[in-house]
Amino acid sequence: MRYLRGLLAAAPLLGLVSAQVSTSCNPLNSTDCPTDPGFGTDYTFNFNTTPSYELWETTAGSVSYDAETGAAFTINKQGDSPTIRTLFYFFFGRVELHLKCAPGVGIISSAMWLSDDLDEVDWEFLGVNNTAASTNYFGKGLQDYHNAGVYTTRDNQADYLNYTTVWTKEGIDWYIDGEHVRNLTPDAANKTRNYPQTPMRLSLGIWAGGDPTLPEGTREWAGGNTDYSKGPFTMYVKSVRITDFGGGSEYAYGDTSGSWESIKVTGGNSTFYEALHRAPKLTTSQKWNNLPAGARIAVYAVSAALGAALIGAGIWYCIRQRQSGAREARLATEMEKMDRMELDKLKREGVDLDAYTDYDSRSMRKEGVLAADAPPVNVSPLDSKGWTAVNIESPMSSPAPFLNQGAGETPGSPGSPAPSHPGPNRASSTAPIRTFSASRTGYQGIPGGEV
Repeated sequence: MRYLRGLLAAAPLLGLVSAQVSTSCNPLNSTDCPTDPGFGTDYTFNFNTTPSYELWETTAGSVSYDAETGAAFTINKQGDSPTIRTLFYFFFGRVELHLKCAPGVGIISSAMWLSDDLDEVDWEFLGVNNTAASTNYFGKGLQDYHNAGVYTTRDNQADYLNYTTVWTKEGIDWYIDGEHVRNLTPDAANKTRNYPQTPMRLSLGIWAGGDPTLPEGTREWAGGNTDYSKGPFTMYVKSVRITDFGGGSEYAYGDTSGSWESIKVTGGNSTFYEALHRAPKLTTSQKWNNLPAGARIAVYAVSAALGAALIGAGIWYCIRQRQSGAREARLATEMEKMDRMELDKLKREGVDLDAYTDYDSRSMRKEGVLAADAPPVNVSPLDSKGWTAVNIESPMSSPAPFLNQGAGETPGSPGSPAPSHPGPNRASSTAPIRTFSASRTGYQGIPGGEV
């Protein structure tokens, strides 16, 4: 009771806390407000995983989800107030929460229902008291600071407790772990004027009533100033069961009275009902198991045939590669053998292979076979057939055989056309005799050698 008296003493500022709510379109002031999407069903949301974005929205901060602890609403620093809210409305109904409250000076764990015309039903838990639960309500946004009720609980910060609210047009009942703790009738709520009676949606969240920026009376009600360095402060919600007694797919305000009689209910399944009861997508294994036995056998057969074909192709490729490699190896061996035989032959003929070390292909291409200081060789100009007439006795006799078979000896000879002019004078040449020998790689000059 002492706690209740303190709560009532802070009542003028408590209204700033509990009823700091707003609406985008208030049906008490307008007849053009959009309809409210109805829940129209009964469902338990287990927060061991993130809830569907089709049914819930995060309105502030971020909330984490865990298979063991459920939804975690955490204040890490000043300004944090993580909150989630349903996208659907329920028109009279039942809400069952399994919740573990957050400890901490000035920390408030809460669950709130709110309608478009600001009807409100609350559960609130102060972090400075782990054995108390507060209930509250408001009607049409009117501030009445005598609506709160506080009830004793077992340690609500050490374990998950069941907090259930049942709401009908005849009254509201609050339960803690199955024990009935409070009843509110319409007549007791300012002759029904302040009685919550329009479609609601649920919000779950945590906030710092002891934040230094809030009025002093609010901080006193919350238990004192919040020291964020002692955080984090976390509220956990394991599950929520929501039952919509209205059973509609939509709810609309028929006038600006805000009475339950003015609410128009559209029947049928809501989009939320469809989302909840939509068949889940099958996994690959489930799709496989659903195939007829014959289809599975066919898949096995095709897979086996394809696998065999791939294996066969791989084996054939390997064999071809081995054969190709073997051919290349044999060819390389033969070439090496031929080179070795040729070298042996040259050695037997007495050729000094070291004599060629001063020659290289680059200088031979650039300067020619003869040295730059070698005496010139007289060569006759081209005849009419394009051949150079070379004297048989010339030191530059052609290596081509037919040129050494009497070329130029007899005019009209069948061996070769006669030159049209005489060859060079043998006596006038002082160049040393140079002959050429043929090899596999071309002609190479060999000083003093014979053809």
